[in-house]
Amino acid sequence: MSRTLNIHNFKAFKDQSIEIRPLTLLSGLNGTGKSTTLQAIALLRQSMDASGFSNIHGLLLNGELIELGVGADVLHNEHTDNDISFIVNTADSDDYYIYKATYSSASDVLPRKTSFRKGDPIPGLYSEGFQYLKADRISPAVHYPKSHHIITVRKFLGVRGEYTAHYLNHYRDERVSDQVRLHPLAPKKNGLLAQVNAWLQEISPGASVNVEAVPRTDFMRVEYTYGSTAGIRGGDPFRATNVGFGLTYSLPIIVACLASAKGSLVLLENPEAHLHPKGQVAIGELIARAAAAGVQILVETHSDHVLNGIRIAVKEGLIPNTSVGLNFFSRADSSSQPMNAQPEISPTGRISEWPEGFFDQWDKSLDRILD
Repeated sequence: MSRTLNIHNFKAFKDQSIEIRPLTLLSGLNGTGKSTTLQAIALLRQSMDASGFSNIHGLLLNGELIELGVGADVLHNEHTDNDISFIVNTADSDDYYIYKATYSSASDVLPRKTSFRKGDPIPGLYSEGFQYLKADRISPAVHYPKSHHIITVRKFLGVRGEYTAHYLNHYRDERVSDQVRLHPLAPKKNGLLAQVNAWLQEISPGASVNVEAVPRTDFMRVEYTYGSTAGIRGGDPFRATNVGFGLTYSLPIIVACLASAKGSLVLLENPEAHLHPKGQVAIGELIARAAAAGVQILVETHSDHVLNGIRIAVKEGLIPNTSVGLNFFSRADSSSQPMNAQPEISPTGRISEWPEGFFDQWDKSLDRILD
């Protein structure tokens, strides 16, 4: 079931509509609204968490997920009224969701004006297993934090993926039950750690990760080894600080895609960061596989390789083309409202239209080189 998220007077958007499909890709130039979309969803979740899941008493602008400042920082510059609102409509039913807040320039909690919820606004928005992995994820470090409550009750990796090591250690033998998410070269090794290592080898051939608790501390250790078989350690281990950024940066993305339960919601910022193009394509494919398994995913990306990984997944029948929504935000100048073009992917992976600026820089640069 597709949904439409309507955002009013929030950050980059005076009025904007984004169709939410099982896999929704957000692309565009910097400052055109990709992060605004994810932050709007995270803001609703953060505000609900603060009130104990009973009701949203106000929009909490600063918290665990996002820190946006005060009302003056989030109200759209060209507003004609003082309402900030988020409305979700569904195409196939009369379910809908309305949340309106009243602007308060110096407050970091915007009072609720109107709210109404009929049905689930976005699958997984208020359920356990919600993940929001921001662009500034964990970097290679000597150790990482532990939290039994966060990984077992909330099943949360942390906004920077900081609890990924603890999560992976705790659930290392948990079975990845959906066939579509299993790496095609390791379909019989369906434990979480084995599958993480199978996909990790798409990032760096022969690499595998191992995690372990540091005795008598609240920390986890991450080590990488290089062998010839996914999930099998070979050679001496390397601490994370002695291995490239790409492995550690992609680890939370891989774990979220493999471990998130059907019906949960995953928000991803720049999954391509620090990855070679081959790894970016693999991450795009894995994201598509997770969405095909029933995980609601919104991903912000600047990578045509991630897009191509998704297109390949469509062409190979891993996910229906109608389950993928593309959004390309652009604006004519710095003062104009962002526009949202929504090309379609065909069953063969073709794109219906290529708006100016939509992953076309390679062609433009090549034209200049050959001119």
